Order: sequence, then C-alpha cells, then structure tokens
Amino acid sequence: MNAVHVWFLDTVHPALQETLTEAGMVCHDGTAMTRNELLHHASTEAPPIHGLVLRSRIRLDAEVFNALPDLAWVARSGSGLENIDLDTAARRGVAVHSSPEGNRDAVGEHTTGMLLSALHKLRPGDASIRRKEWAREAHRGRELKSLTVGIVGYGHMGSAFAERLAGFGCRVVAYDKYKEGWGEHPTVSPPLPHVEPVGWQAFCAAADVVSLHLPWTEETKGLVHHAWLNQFAKPIVLINTARGPIVHTESLLTALEEGSVSAACLDVLECEGRSLEALDGLDNPEQREAFEALLAHPRVELSPHVAGWTHESYEKLSTVLADKILGRTPQG
Repeated sequence: MNAVHVWFLDTVHPALQETLTEAGMVCHDGTAMTRNELLHHASTEAPPIHGLVLRSRIRLDAEVFNALPDLAWVARSGSGLENIDLDTAARRGVAVHSSPEGNRDAVGEHTTGMLLSALHKLRPGDASIRRKEWAREAHRGRELKSLTVGIVGYGHMGSAFAERLAGFGCRVVAYDKYKEGWGEHPTVSPPLPHVEPVGWQAFCAAADVVSLHLPWTEETKGLVHHAWLNQFAKPIVLINTARGPIVHTESLLTALEEGSVSAACLDVLECEGRSLEALDGLDNPEQREAFEALLAHPRVELSPHVAGWTHESYEKLSTVLADKILGRTPQG
C-alpha cells in the first residue's frame, strides 16, 4: 500500500502530526514553503502531496489545486475558509476539513469577557486608578442582565457565545438568514436552548448588544457600514470576533461619534488583510488613519485576533482535525 504524504504549511499543535503518523501517514514540514515553492514541488518528482494542513498563510486557489493532482484533502486549523477556493476543491473532489469545534469555547469566553469589560468600563477604570484618580461616577457600569444581546450568525461561535450568556439572565436573540426556519417569522421547533431566533426587523428593534459571528465572504465584506448601523432602534455595543473586513472602520468611528454605537469590542481589524497574521493594510493612508483613531478612542476595546487562541484550543484544533481526517466523530 502506497504511503499517504501530508505537508504541514503552517505550525499547528503536534497532536495532529503524531496522530497522522500513528495512522501510517508520512508527514513533511512545509512551514517555510512559499506558494511558488509549493507549485514547484508539484512539478517535480518529489513525493506526491496527498494532504495539506494549513491555517491562513497560503491561499489555495484554482492554480494550486490544479497543480496537485494527487491531493485528496485539505485540513484548515481553525474555522475560516476564505483562503481556500471551495468551488475548485469540490470540483476536483478534494475534501476540505476545518475545526471550529476546537476553538468555539475560547471564542465564546473571549467574546463574553470583552462585553463585560466594555459594560463595566474595566479598561478605563484601570487606567484612571493608575493616574491616581478616584472617579467612581465616571465608571458606573451597566448590568448584562438588563440588556438584550443579539447574535448575527448562529454557527459554532455564535452558539458558544449564547451558551456563556445563559447564566447572566439576559435576553439573547439571534439572526441567521441561512438557517432553515430563521426568516422574518421564525418557525424553529422545538425551541432552541439559550437563544430566541428572530427576523431581522425584530432583531434591530430589540438588540442592545450586537455580536458578529460571520465568515468572511464577498457578501459579508464591508457588511457593517453606515446604513447597516443606522438600522438599530437603540445605541448598540458592537462586538466583532469574526473577521476584520466585515466592519468598515470609518463607518464604525462615525457611529461612535454620532451615538448609534455606544462602544465597540474588536478582536479583529479591517487592516489585518487576508493573511490574518499581521496588520497588512497600514500602508494605506486611510486605513492607517482609521486604525490610529481606534487606538485613541476611549470606548473601543481591542485584542490582537486571539479570541480563539488559547492554550486549550491550540490542541483541540488539531485533535478535531485528526478525527475528521481519519473519519472519526470529533470530540469538540
């Protein structure tokens, strides 16, 4: 029986390589390999590439898929698949695995933490004390129990956030246009735990907090713009732990100044670019100016795309992928 050759294009937890090796696969280190080198490898007599493991460093487009005739599967450590041409993969019969089950708990906790920090003004309160001030009234917070939290996109991440909110006693509503029965007059039966599916108009009327849990697609890129933010009946706290380009930064800054957004919690930024590994857009003067404005804004909470980036999720992302590659039920 011929060996299955797997190339790791990004660093992931060693549990994945250990499990695949135990299953008889031959694993290769391609973490220093560029896209051009990957294409060159495919044109040589080197060992064939049957499987690829990656995060977001290299984009697998039609050219790459067409150059790898032996490729049987791709394993993306994480949830987003925007760097993989899914249409070409399907056309060529290449299985694509991702592992949102591996970091859903981390995202749920991080999103909850950012929201609580914003509501109770923990960051400015900490800064005030360090300035030797004692401004109690200026840092009076809001209780989560009194608010309605709205979740846009109810997949692994959105549902994990809803689960964490269950103990706070707040109302949780969710809108997902791609779920059956979740239209303007939801017909979900039996009722879902932790969340109330609603139509978009009802969502906009009810939400005090809006948390985004959407993939990065042509439809969602720049979705959160002036008109979108102006649909809400009340000032909202906006949370984005999904993908940066979903939120148009200048529109968000305007909404913060006009009062339609009371605070923003951003784990991801528009200027991250497709690699998700760096602030790629800062050579653009407009994006650089918007980023500087975010840094200076007192009602913006920021973190460096780490919502799903915990010690625990690092291993779980690999164990989930191993199960999927080997045809086992993932233990998320």
